[in-house]
Amino acid sequence: MTFFLDQLKLGSLDAPRRDQHVVGPQRQCFVSLQILFAASFVALVAAILAQQPASALAPANRGVRVMSTSIAMPDGVLLAATLYMPADLRPRERVPALLEYLPYRKDDDTASGDYGKHAYFARHGYVGVRVDIRGFGASGGTPPTREYSAQEQEDGEHVIAWLARQPWSNGNVGMFGISWGGFNAIQMAMRHPPALKAILAIEATEALFKEDVHYMDGVMHVDEFEVSMDLDQGRSGAPDFPLDEDTLARRMDSTPWSLDYFRHQRDGAFWRAPIHPFEDIRIPCFLIGGFQDGYRDSIPRMLERVPAPVHALLGPWNHDYPNTSIYGPRVEWRDQAIRWFDHWLKGIDNGAEREPRLVVYQQRSHPPGAAAQDIPGEWRAESWPPANLSALTWFLAPNHQLTAAPAAVATDHLRYVPSAGTEAGFWWGELLTDQRPVDAYSLTYDSAPLETEVSMLGFAHVRLLATADAPLANWFVRLEDVADDGRVTAVTGAGLAGAQRRSMEHPEPLTPGTEYVLDLDLHLSSWVWPRGHRIRVAISNAQWPMLWPTPYPMTTALRLGGAEGSAITLPVVPAHGRAAPAFGPLEAVEVPPGITTPGDYAWPGSWKLERDEANERSTVTWHGTSAVRFPWGAFEHSERLVYHVDDANPAVSAVEGDAESIEMLSHDVLTYRGHLAVTSDATTFHYAYTRELLRNGAVVRTRTWQEVIPRDLQ
Repeated sequence: MTFFLDQLKLGSLDAPRRDQHVVGPQRQCFVSLQILFAASFVALVAAILAQQPASALAPANRGVRVMSTSIAMPDGVLLAATLYMPADLRPRERVPALLEYLPYRKDDDTASGDYGKHAYFARHGYVGVRVDIRGFGASGGTPPTREYSAQEQEDGEHVIAWLARQPWSNGNVGMFGISWGGFNAIQMAMRHPPALKAILAIEATEALFKEDVHYMDGVMHVDEFEVSMDLDQGRSGAPDFPLDEDTLARRMDSTPWSLDYFRHQRDGAFWRAPIHPFEDIRIPCFLIGGFQDGYRDSIPRMLERVPAPVHALLGPWNHDYPNTSIYGPRVEWRDQAIRWFDHWLKGIDNGAEREPRLVVYQQRSHPPGAAAQDIPGEWRAESWPPANLSALTWFLAPNHQLTAAPAAVATDHLRYVPSAGTEAGFWWGELLTDQRPVDAYSLTYDSAPLETEVSMLGFAHVRLLATADAPLANWFVRLEDVADDGRVTAVTGAGLAGAQRRSMEHPEPLTPGTEYVLDLDLHLSSWVWPRGHRIRVAISNAQWPMLWPTPYPMTTALRLGGAEGSAITLPVVPAHGRAAPAFGPLEAVEVPPGITTPGDYAWPGSWKLERDEANERSTVTWHGTSAVRFPWGAFEHSERLVYHVDDANPAVSAVEGDAESIEMLSHDVLTYRGHLAVTSDATTFHYAYTRELLRNGAVVRTRTWQEVIPRDLQ
């Protein structure tokens, strides 16, 4: 392997950076990894890589030259960039750039994962480019006031233009990334920077209010992302971790983003500011999503609405890359990315634009369980909407039945249990355990054992005729597979805030006792129920702790029966479709040597539920840890969230979150801590966040934000 390291001199935060390679996850900041780099490690990397046999390399091996630089913005702020270049790049050769643009600290948190992607692209004739957004990692400036800010996007345009001007560039830039990197790839495509010619967005969405991690289905959500991201705003850049007053003031004193998110509890200008219509996208888009990921719904929208070429790959994966997901079958994606960009950035006629618009995994029934596993099913090539699609309606009927024909009119009642929902997951992704515990707090409707298999692909649609005796109520619908032994597997689900029944931008309270027609689409899924299984629809008014409980004790009712009664319509397709093109073999993912990770990443961690039945109070505690060991030191990170709810008085709910990042350097131990506390009553959220930095146990800086925020129909 050819491996070059340029610009290794240590410097200040805004100086050109040296190359740094670290183990780190590719999730939306689900874990923070800090690594101190030194010249001794660079020598170790070069020595070990020089000894690797050629047989371990990908067939297209042009070698890799890694160099660090900085990109000046119009206001003088320098953004830190790492370039992964073909080592054999000839003086007159011109190649495209592939940009990944994130706040996740390229020189420590993501350096190892960055190498596995960008070095692959470099060997195939691209310059892979990893840039920290301003105020994060090695980049200068102050963190923006929010994610996907106008500042981030304007800087991104300047980065793209800079890449197109470089002497090695052919003038064409592609953009790619997972989660945040997919979000801003879509957003930049909407803005039309001239040199941006194609994107690859992995597990991303444009629906920032409805589908991102702050308000899922429009209902307030708090998880470890808020805790870890608010802490990361305060961390200074690796490997120097400067503690001068300017750095501390810019980072440690920057307002936590979560505070602004809690202030904006309805859709509107705040959430839509980073987004333009899909119809504005003029460049080709390759999309990758997973049925166990919370951002999958954007793929059909883009297939339907983007006027430029759109192709998509939709598999059984969680919030991870297709080649590393804990749920399989895994497939290689980097070779498909090369094929896509070769066509659109290099002009190679390789047939990429003639591939099926959608390659999708048709999941088949399997037992419940969250452990890593391969999901049964088959790949199929599809159009969108799918070929031979038909609608199959099932009616909610008396005696908890799900019938193919309307039944007699009846009403079912459900007492609201605010603590229900833990077993239904922490977001609309990941595989889940048996759903019978959460179904016990739900209205459930089962079909008779199926005489033939039923295959679904798309968005199931639900119509509820619902009543509540309180002014605020939420409804959650879960679609499930009941096996003949009684085990229940989650298929998909979704929620609807009653106040947002007409509009997420203009919510209005319910009138107690009034019946409302509630329409909602469940999140995108594929599934095959086999003969003998039952289709189940489960309906509840809580999905805690995923979503914040409504404040009033209540009872809700569903009207059943009749042609216009409560029902679910499944998007049914043939169980077998057109064969998909064969995937290439999985290829090794290289990481820099000399680094070990003795633990897992913080997410998904572990959780426990404790119920105080006598006092009707429940607590969920979630905990995650990670650690890294390397030749020159160590890093340890931990996160903890504790959720509280009172079934008798759900207005009084709370969450407390703690994150701690410890940097064990050769000369210091730096401890970054963040503590989030959010409590509620019937009318108010009480917010408090503290960010703290200790050096060798002594407090260097601490800052606290507190605010009373009116509850806006949440």
